[in-house]
Amino acid sequence: MEIDWEQLRVAAVEAMRNAYAPYSNYPVGVAGLVDDGRVVVGCNVENASYGVTLCAECGMVSSLHATGGGRLVAVSCVGGDGEPLMPCGRCRQLLFEHGGPECLVEAVPRPLRVDELLPYAFGPQDLVAAEASKGPKVPSRLLRWRGRGTVFVHPDLAAGQRVWTGYWDRSTGTDSKETGILEEAPSWGNVDDAIAWGRVRTPRVVLIDEEGKMRWVGEGDPPANGE
Repeated sequence: MEIDWEQLRVAAVEAMRNAYAPYSNYPVGVAGLVDDGRVVVGCNVENASYGVTLCAECGMVSSLHATGGGRLVAVSCVGGDGEPLMPCGRCRQLLFEHGGPECLVEAVPRPLRVDELLPYAFGPQDLVAAEASKGPKVPSRLLRWRGRGTVFVHPDLAAGQRVWTGYWDRSTGTDSKETGILEEAPSWGNVDDAIAWGRVRTPRVVLIDEEGKMRWVGEGDPPANGE
């Protein structure tokens, strides 16, 4: 997408003239080019309680989503003199969230990518990784067994309530020479949690229901008899 930096700065200057900055007397305006060609703007809005002052980029991002969303492609931020101004740290985080690392910010002598202004940024992928880390894990002493053996999930009683638990067995089939329990599972109220615990350890997971019937709940098709 072609970026008209001159027109983008004109829009930023116009927004700056509407800034509410009676305490700092430091007006700021910003304009952002969206990936669908729209231009969204914002200005700083101060408050007598200084901590709730809104930067110009906050207003721009609100306008971005209030007018249909999208991703920021390029941003021009200016101060009271109409010259390019670098976003503060918090606003660089906003630009990373709503424009990504490749979003360009007007600067002298050349536009800069957001990932140049905010290297090693914290983003949505970090939350995904953190959430994934909460899942069931294989103890380090048993990592060499990961992907092997079979997990059997079955019902149990705890304090008079039905729960689901299981165990991880060394055996991989009826003809396996290695048997014995590698690990016993904790208890859950939800059978899906017990199955998830098993699948982290091995693709071979078998559910034993309340009637004693066995059902394959592992990955893929159930193995043929004897495998």
